[in-house]
Amino acid sequence: MKKADLTIIVQEDKENGWFVGQIEEFPAAISQGKTIEELKENLIEALRLLLETQKEDLNKDYLLKKVIRRKLQFS
Repeated sequence: MKKADLTIIVQEDKENGWFVGQIEEFPAAISQGKTIEELKENLIEALRLLLETQKEDLNKDYLLKKVIRRKLQFS
């Protein structure tokens, strides 16, 4: 799989010093970390879980239907 350039939105929580953020292109991918690097790692994991869950839900929707699958490339 090709790499994708995604944008993260980061905000520092002044009360506890943690960083919170989300992926702009996938707003449901939200996480936090003690550092920005930890936040990035946590956001990647949140995105993986989000995409996995969405794929499982989609597969359930099409379980008993005849479908055609094709690869889609974009840049």
